[in-house]
Amino acid sequence: MRSKRMSGSLTLAGALWAFLSFLTAVASSASYFMPYWLLGSQLGKPVSFGTFRRCTYPARTEERHLVMVEECGRYASFRAIPSLSWQICTVVMGIGCALLLLVALAAVLGCCVEELISRMMGRFMGTAQFVGGNGNCMHYAVYQSGFR
Repeated sequence: MRSKRMSGSLTLAGALWAFLSFLTAVASSASYFMPYWLLGSQLGKPVSFGTFRRCTYPARTEERHLVMVEECGRYASFRAIPSLSWQICTVVMGIGCALLLLVALAAVLGCCVEELISRMMGRFMGTAQFVGGNGNCMHYAVYQSGFR
């Protein structure tokens, strides 16, 4: 018995997969770009930072005094990210989010365009999604080693 197809090239299960893939890709990308992954306080001020963005961070004045800068922003350069593991996490998470977004957009298009996603393309997209998801999971595991 064949499963019922929608107007695009995906079955109902495929359309559900496309929808969940899209939600997951958007959530992963939002967490990548927002600096609110870790929250805490330093010198009596609330601080937060993510992979390559930070809010309320310590800086030295010209007189060599430590002050808290109360603004959000990216690190000045890739090398300004405080640890090698956080630099690796930035790259791995970026690649993972890109793969997840690519698969999600292709899957959503597959809901609308007839014969866009074949069985072989579905397997390839599933593999790419698996790699992207594992990259994001690896990011969370490696990130912790940057606190040394």
